[in-house]
Amino acid sequence: MIGTMVLKFCLCKRNMNMDEKTIKKDLAIVPRSIMQNNDSEYMRLVSEISGLWEKAREKAASVVNTELLEASWETGRYIVEYEQHGNVKAEYGKQLLTNLSKDLTRLRGKGYSRSNLFNMRLFYVRFPKIQTVSGQLTWSHYLELLKCDDPLEMQFYMKECIKEGWKVRELKRQINSSLFQRLALSTDKEGVLALANEGHQIQSATDIIRDPYVLEFTGLPRQKRYKEKDLEVALKAHMEQFLLELGRGFAFIGRQYIIPIGSRQFKVDLVFYHAILKCYVLIDLKRAEIKHGDIGQMNLYLNYFKNEICQPDDNPPVGIVLGARKDELLMEYALQGIDNQLFAARYQLYLPNREELQSQLDNLLNNSYK
Repeated sequence: MIGTMVLKFCLCKRNMNMDEKTIKKDLAIVPRSIMQNNDSEYMRLVSEISGLWEKAREKAASVVNTELLEASWETGRYIVEYEQHGNVKAEYGKQLLTNLSKDLTRLRGKGYSRSNLFNMRLFYVRFPKIQTVSGQLTWSHYLELLKCDDPLEMQFYMKECIKEGWKVRELKRQINSSLFQRLALSTDKEGVLALANEGHQIQSATDIIRDPYVLEFTGLPRQKRYKEKDLEVALKAHMEQFLLELGRGFAFIGRQYIIPIGSRQFKVDLVFYHAILKCYVLIDLKRAEIKHGDIGQMNLYLNYFKNEICQPDDNPPVGIVLGARKDELLMEYALQGIDNQLFAARYQLYLPNREELQSQLDNLLNNSYK
C-alpha cells in the first residue's frame, strides 16, 4: 500500500498547486451527497492539502536531483583518480569505459552506457570542485553545458540558466544561436570576462541590443520573398521564442500600436515594456536594408511616447529599427544628434555560423593581450 502511494507520488506530473477556481471546477463533478456543508471551507481544505503535497513533491524532486548530480560527479572523480594512479596502461586506456559500462550494466542495469560514463568523467574534469555544481540545474542541463569547449562560454550559459530558469530546450536554443559569442563580440576583453563570471547584466539600453537578432524560429525561408507583415505575424505567433531571443525583462504590449498625431495615424509594429529598465521598447521591422528615413520615423514615435504615453516614473522609451541589412556609415550619420535612445540592428532568419563567431571572439581576446 505504502509502496504504491510512493510510486504514484513520484510519477505524478500534474501540477497539484491549484487555485480556487480550478478546485471549484474539479469539485463540480463530486456528488453533493459527499460534499461538506460549508463549500468554501471544504475547498480551502482541498487547496491546503494539495499545496502541501505539491511542496513535498518539489522538495523530493530537488533532493533526488542533487543526489543524482553528486553521484555523477563522484563517478567521474573515481574514474579520473583511477586513471591518474597509473591503473590504466596506455594500450588499455580506451577500453576502460567500455569495460566499466559492461560490468556496471550487468550489476546495476541501465544507465551506465559508455557515453554516460564519458560524460560523468567530463563532468568532473570541467567542474573539479563539487561546490561549483548547482542543484538548480538538472543533469540534462549539464549535458548541454558540457558541449561548450570554451570555459568562459560554459560559465556564461550556466549563470544565465540559473538566473533565467531556462529549461533544457531553451538552453539548447541559446547555445545554437551563439548568444554568448554575439554578446561578447559587442564588448572588450574585460566585458567578455564579466559576461562569463556574472552573466548578462542589464543596466542601460545598450545592454538589451543584439546585432544580429537571430529569428530562425519564424520559419521564414531565407530566399523566399516575404513582406514585413509576414515577419511581424510570425514573431507574434512565436512570441515565446521571440521573448527568449530579446532577453530578460521584456513584456509584450501589442502589435500595430496606433499613434495619432494631428489628422494622421502611424503604427508601430511591436511595442514592449522592459521591467528592468522601466521603459517602453518600440520595434519597427524592415524586410530589407534600413534607410535613414526609418530612423527619423522611429524618432517621431519615441517623441510621441515620451510626451503622451510614458508615466512620470517611466524612463525614456527605447527604439529599435530592425532590418535585414544596414549600412554602418549611413546609420552613424542618421543617428548623429538624436537625443532619444534609438538603435539600428540587423536580424537574420537562420542560425549563425558558430565557428566563425568563435574565431572572431578568439581574435578579440588574443589581440587584447598584445
